Amino acid sequence: MATFDIAGIVQSLHETRHHWRQSNSRNSEAGNRKFPSRDALSAILDCLKGVLFPMRLGPLDLRQESENFHVAHALDAALHALLKQVTRELAYNAGLRGEAGRPVDEEALAIVHRFAAALPEIRRLLDSDVLAAYQGDPAASSVDEVLLCYPGVLAMIHYRLAHELYGLGLPLLARIVSELAHSTTGIDIHPGARIGAGFFIDHGTGVVIGETAVIGARVRVYQAVTLGAKRFPKDGHGTLQKGLPRHPVLEDDVVIYAGATILGRITVGQGAVIGGNVWLTHDVPPGGRIVQAESREGALANGIGGT
Repeated sequence: MATFDIAGIVQSLHETRHHWRQSNSRNSEAGNRKFPSRDALSAILDCLKGVLFPMRLGPLDLRQESENFHVAHALDAALHALLKQVTRELAYNAGLRGEAGRPVDEEALAIVHRFAAALPEIRRLLDSDVLAAYQGDPAASSVDEVLLCYPGVLAMIHYRLAHELYGLGLPLLARIVSELAHSTTGIDIHPGARIGAGFFIDHGTGVVIGETAVIGARVRVYQAVTLGAKRFPKDGHGTLQKGLPRHPVLEDDVVIYAGATILGRITVGQGAVIGGNVWLTHDVPPGGRIVQAESREGALANGIGGT
């Protein structure tokens, strides 16, 4: 029978954890686990999807005459479960600020109340996203197909919920919610991004939207599009400065085709179309049309690239 040096490995792991906690001033991490749970949030998200779209994402045996009963029951369960996770993040954040032990229960309850009150508006925004996908894809046979099948719509459900949590001061919960969709769809939307109504991600795989991106209404992007940062400024100590506007602004009715990479705090004007595989680091006027050759000329004019 095979044997393993369990005791030695456990001791070595203990020493490694102890060294990390000492070097990162985390020796105050005593007691139970304090972090929010990814598994718990996954279950909460499944419940909230059924609350937002009960007849399509709710229980298989749900009937329309009992729809409100199901929504009430599921919403109550989801909010109570979310309250526990919000409390965990607030307590964790307080500890990082040196305020471990500060009461956070009332603050957590107020945050969950605000989140719950935002759900009708989130549903209205998601309706606009679903409709944009249906109207923008000739292969879509119904809005039900779009909601049930399209990875871009799933990513937007998670994003809309995560963005609300982010705005309520819960960046860790928001990021977990976004990453649950990222791991399933291959679409990476930072919850801090601001995205208007009627947003359609066609196909979706490989789409990346950065934290400070701003996207207007009725914008459409295709697979492998990146809205990223061109550079990452550092402070005098060489540490990355966080939160600075560093991602693109897309105005209303912009279309970006597959594989385009748009970097930096540039503005793509209303109604502009960006062609496939374009590398773009300069502003585009309203109604502009950019293809690969034009993108290269613009880059050279701005002193980027060349030989």
